[in-house]
Amino acid sequence: MKTLDMFNLEGKTALVTGCKRGIGRSIAIGLAEAGANIVGVSATLEHSGSEVEREVVALGRSFSGYSCDFADRGALYKLIDEINSHHKTIDILVNNAGTILRKPAAEHPDEYWDKVIEVNLNAQFVLSREIAKGMLERGSGKIIFTASLLTFQGGITVPGYAASKGGVGQLTMALANEWASRGINVNAIAPGYISTDNTEALRNDPERSASILSRIPAGRWGQADDFKGPAVFLASQASDYMHGTTMLVDGGWMGR
Repeated sequence: MKTLDMFNLEGKTALVTGCKRGIGRSIAIGLAEAGANIVGVSATLEHSGSEVEREVVALGRSFSGYSCDFADRGALYKLIDEINSHHKTIDILVNNAGTILRKPAAEHPDEYWDKVIEVNLNAQFVLSREIAKGMLERGSGKIIFTASLLTFQGGITVPGYAASKGGVGQLTMALANEWASRGINVNAIAPGYISTDNTEALRNDPERSASILSRIPAGRWGQADDFKGPAVFLASQASDYMHGTTMLVDGGWMGR
């Protein structure tokens, strides 16, 4: 097989959570540009007529939209049932949906902790477990988690988020250990400081923003489209011998 052909996703179906905006939207578009049909999920995604749907369809790919509150376990199981009913095969799962709630640890309320852990970790395990059942039967599949710099670092005023993303890193390795020999690749992408809704508060704080930029060797905030290539790589045959890896896309932050 020629090298570029290894990145071709034609005939594949990718389930992308958190696809309405930001990194998730760019990943969905990138996978569609590589040939995949998209099943998209976000908390407030329109079932039809969304902007991401229009972009995917314009590329000649199909798009099916679902909404789900990932903090609601019952809603998650309903989503899984709907997807299994309407989509025979999910070849690629991108666990990108997430949330962040900021408050110093001594003031961090139970409801902040519980919601972030539920959305960022518990829901991602449940969805991976259920979608992987079909992958295990077929002996093939790609699962991609969105990790974080806080998979490796502690952060400030986001203890729940840091704990959840640390858990995502461990979950990536745990699932890879069990499923690599059965044809499923489980890996993660760890974004650095990216210009998205999650970092708006940081970008609007002149002191924090300057401090962050001074440490990034690339000298800029990342953009959501910086994740198209890494996602296509991890979703394709090009990454068939990668298992349990968290790929940093951080402008060099962790190298400092």
